Amino acid sequence: MRHLMNPLDFTVDELHQLFDLANDIEANMDKYAHACAGKKLATCFYEPSTRTRLSFEAAMLNLGGSVIGFSEAGSSSAAKGESVSDTIRVISCFADICAMRHPKEGAPMVAAGRSSIPVINAGDGGHQHPTQTLTDLLTIRSLKGRLDRFTIGLCGDLKFGRTVHSLISALVRYEGIKFIFISPRELMVPDYVTDMLKDRNIPYEEVIRLEEIMPKLDLLYMTRVQKERFFNEEDYVRLKDFYILDKAKMKLAKPDMLVLHPLPRVNEISVEVDEDPRAAYFKQVQYGVYVRMALILTLLNITVD
Repeated sequence: MRHLMNPLDFTVDELHQLFDLANDIEANMDKYAHACAGKKLATCFYEPSTRTRLSFEAAMLNLGGSVIGFSEAGSSSAAKGESVSDTIRVISCFADICAMRHPKEGAPMVAAGRSSIPVINAGDGGHQHPTQTLTDLLTIRSLKGRLDRFTIGLCGDLKFGRTVHSLISALVRYEGIKFIFISPRELMVPDYVTDMLKDRNIPYEEVIRLEEIMPKLDLLYMTRVQKERFFNEEDYVRLKDFYILDKAKMKLAKPDMLVLHPLPRVNEISVEVDEDPRAAYFKQVQYGVYVRMALILTLLNITVD
């Protein structure tokens, strides 16, 4: 039995096998329509989510399986004080695989240690969001044709953004990647990330203005400033509109640059950018369904001929 807690739980070769499977699912949905017949996915979400939870549910339903679970801690026995360890041992009696989101870092890891079914980390606090990273990597590979030799700008909340931290840790395994971090000083990428890049001799820049580096980018990964990660409202209000990607800034970019965003967005990408062919964030959502379908099949050891 295998779990997914971190994007690095899969080797580079295993990731490419996963992505090949996801691309085959994209091209042949009917072939996989009954692959998980009789199987149940439990979605245990202790904090709000729209895209991730529904993406998991859509993935399992597309595979012919069924879904049980809860969408907030208040609708589970956590409201009565039940531990994560006890919850997963109970869920293991009902389901074949579990996707868990929790506000506390490490909670899915605790669950995996007690579970008798595969557990997928669907986001734990500001720590990791591995299935979003798999989505990001599949999107890049599918639209760019490779996962190496490019310059990626990561913009916005780089301090608290778990999607950013997960993506960086995954991309450092590929050759020829250069990172440009675009953020206000208060939301700069943590020192442990830049220390890791220095140790690996991976080039990076830290800048404040988005406009000055747009022409250099092959990919731009936008993120929202997350209100739920701030300790006070005043800091959030001051920083939430620091970066807004609009048509004027897009004119500075390469004709084949891609814009990604883990969503939800607030106003950091103007809706006028949605019609730009370089805007890939809604395609990214669809790739998220395909990669989660591939992940469910892989962790359940189900093959389709």
